[in-house]
Amino acid sequence: MKGFMNRKFSYAMLILSIAFIFFGSYRSEVDTVLSKAIRICLECVGIG
Repeated sequence: MKGFMNRKFSYAMLILSIAFIFFGSYRSEVDTVLSKAIRICLECVGIG
């Protein structure tokens, strides 16, 4: 029974994360997230 609840929770989190990805792309936030990710990566390397 514990494995079933764990799997049910995992599927719920998967569906929720996919929904948030679609919601973010609907609001055109892909460019914002990508630019922030690039800036963070360049700071970690020491270039930015």
